[in-house]
Amino acid sequence: MRVQQLFDLSGRCALVTGGGRGIGRHLAIGLAEAGADVFVASRKLANCEETAAAVRGLGRRAWAFACDVARPEQIERLVEQVLRETPRLDVLVNDAGIVWGAPTLDYPIEGWDKVFAVNVRGLWLLSQRVARHMKDAGGGSIVHVSSISGMRGGWEHEEPAIAYNASKGAVLTLTKDMAVKLAPHRIRVNGIAPGPFLTEMMSHLRVDDDTLRRFHARVPLGRSGGEDDIKGAVVFLASDAAAFVTGHTLVVDGGMRAL
Repeated sequence: MRVQQLFDLSGRCALVTGGGRGIGRHLAIGLAEAGADVFVASRKLANCEETAAAVRGLGRRAWAFACDVARPEQIERLVEQVLRETPRLDVLVNDAGIVWGAPTLDYPIEGWDKVFAVNVRGLWLLSQRVARHMKDAGGGSIVHVSSISGMRGGWEHEEPAIAYNASKGAVLTLTKDMAVKLAPHRIRVNGIAPGPFLTEMMSHLRVDDDTLRRFHARVPLGRSGGEDDIKGAVVFLASDAAAFVTGHTLVVDGGMRAL
């Protein structure tokens, strides 16, 4: 098979949570550019509709659904809606995530529970539900979006979001464990760990040019990531180019983890 064919997602369907904005939107568009039809889901339907319209502009089919993955009944409804539209879901990308900032010594239990309900429990429940379908369909690819924040500690003044970092660390381990347990069903499970991308979660870095400049000085490649820096990663992990890759988390951070 030629390399262009290995990356071709034509005829496949993907579901992207958190696809209404930020990195999730980039991933959805990247999958569509590789040929996939895309289901876009997040809490805000209007944002999903915008991403779906962009996907349709590429000549692919797209659907938008509202779903809060912290609510199990909405996860079940989402999967039912998707499978009414397609006989087979080939790719699941779990990008939905939230952050709750608070000082570590005063971190509220409601913040901890809310972050884990979305970033870990919701990701797991949706993956479990989709994996049942993929098992019956002969396989598939699941991609979890974690973060380099799940691989290290962070200074209080820079990252007062201990539940977020812990939740992303949990996703890293869940990726490996799911990969082993689902491999007999021909389901590959991998992850992407983004570093500095100027999404809404990183808006504090854009307060002024000096703040952003100082931050970029800590990135070996000297900048933040953009759409073209992340969508190739998800296409690789979703495609036949990664047919022998499972249990791996691909770091996309401009070299921050290597520093």
